Amino acid sequence: MAQESSHVAQVAGAHRVVVIVDENSNPFELGCATEVFGLRRPELGRDLYDFRLCSPEPRTPMRDGFFTLTGVAGLEAAESADTLIVPNRPDVEVPRRAAVLDAIRRAHVRGARLVGFCSGAFTLAEAGVLDGRRATAHWQWADSFRARFPSVRLETDVLFVDDGDILTAAGSSAALDLGLHLVRRDHGAEVANSVSRRLVFAAHRDGGQRQFVERPVPEVPDESLAPVLAWAQEHLDAPLTVSDLAARASVSAATLHRRFQAQLGTTPLAWLTGERLALACRLIERGESRFETVARHTGLGTAANLRALMRRRIGLTPLQYRHRFGPGQASTPRPAGS
Repeated sequence: MAQESSHVAQVAGAHRVVVIVDENSNPFELGCATEVFGLRRPELGRDLYDFRLCSPEPRTPMRDGFFTLTGVAGLEAAESADTLIVPNRPDVEVPRRAAVLDAIRRAHVRGARLVGFCSGAFTLAEAGVLDGRRATAHWQWADSFRARFPSVRLETDVLFVDDGDILTAAGSSAALDLGLHLVRRDHGAEVANSVSRRLVFAAHRDGGQRQFVERPVPEVPDESLAPVLAWAQEHLDAPLTVSDLAARASVSAATLHRRFQAQLGTTPLAWLTGERLALACRLIERGESRFETVARHTGLGTAANLRALMRRRIGLTPLQYRHRFGPGQASTPRPAGS
């Protein structure tokens, strides 16, 4: 299967994302990486990344022999990656190729950003770059991972872990969550929202993979939160409280809290704060320079509260965010590890 698409977005001077594909790699996560980092973005008027695939062999049989990948660059392409996405496979107990592990180690030493989707955390751990670091992996493999790599600080109740220059995602679909997080980190919330709209996928999913762990199905499932979430997103400038959300949903505050925990893995207040911060970022990116106005239109109250929440949740003050992602600013990816 020739992969012309692996060379689609060769953008001069752009941040280079390279995916290593190895024998028995999962096609889904490869597709996620291609969708997020490899497609042209005419709706944005520019391409975001220089994206390519590479493999240690000229012909790479994918998972369970579904198809064979050919026509991609050799493993030497990993040497020029700014972000390197490592192989993930279902056979987590089978050792990775020495050449692949060496390429990962060299990339880490020179400061490239490393990304592991799903079982890719095993690849990173086997390369030795996760020792003493935070990471996540699919909940089904948590016990196996901890037994093999006890020095890694595994977090199993999140969709992804951003540990600076090394990032890991839990299950397969969490590759999209992490991919959009990287776009948001590199190019800002407005661009990430555009990419998510094209994917028809939420730009940010609250909660973690604990909501997907196998457990008995309740006899009476909770009703969908979608109507009250949509209503709240239209009224973020209002002084909404958890009681207001509960009243809109025609349930008690305690029932609403249980539904949020069960369906989103978070609290109503945390979700509301996250939505308000996302709106604040969009307003700043669109050119609103009066932070009191941003705070008022997003229901965050004051510029001081906006500043405190942005520093705590995003790691940047409103002024720093405007300098990085505001109108007229060069929207270039952050250096690896920033």
